[in-house]
Amino acid sequence: MTLSDHTLKEIRELPPKYPHIRSAVMPALDLVQEELGMLTQEAMTQVAQALQVDPGYVEGVATFYSLFHLEPVGKHHLYVCNNLSCQLRGAEELLTHIKESIGVSEYGQVSADGLFSVEPVECLGACEYAPMLRADHRFHYDLTPAKIDTLLKEWRGDREGKKARKEAHPRAGSH
Repeated sequence: MTLSDHTLKEIRELPPKYPHIRSAVMPALDLVQEELGMLTQEAMTQVAQALQVDPGYVEGVATFYSLFHLEPVGKHHLYVCNNLSCQLRGAEELLTHIKESIGVSEYGQVSADGLFSVEPVECLGACEYAPMLRADHRFHYDLTPAKIDTLLKEWRGDREGKKARKEAHPRAGSH
């Protein structure tokens, strides 16, 4: 898959915003993943060319960070914190609930409808709101199985789910 002209233009505009050209690689890869849903070898090569950096460096960055994906993920990829604070407040049970609710048996698998995938991550930096997750560049806090169900309904396009989520927890996803 090749990148759109728009994304390539955005990538080429990144270097002046950073003190070192290599600092633009992560935001560039984020733009690629936003467009393609994952990082392909071809796209990483395009990033290297656009930024005029070594392709091996770009691939190294892409493979080092767990928030970059080299395999397909669901449209809504759920990163669930499983650090100590979240574990003590039920993260493992939430992970099990999410897998059952989206119909996958393993982390990283994509749901049959292509909408969801889930993976545990070490820390998302909001221990006071444990358990929590990140999806679609938004954070969701103080989660319970019921709140997860409401979010899944919303992401599936159910308007009632969106309304119920707002009533149940007005700040969820607003941070």
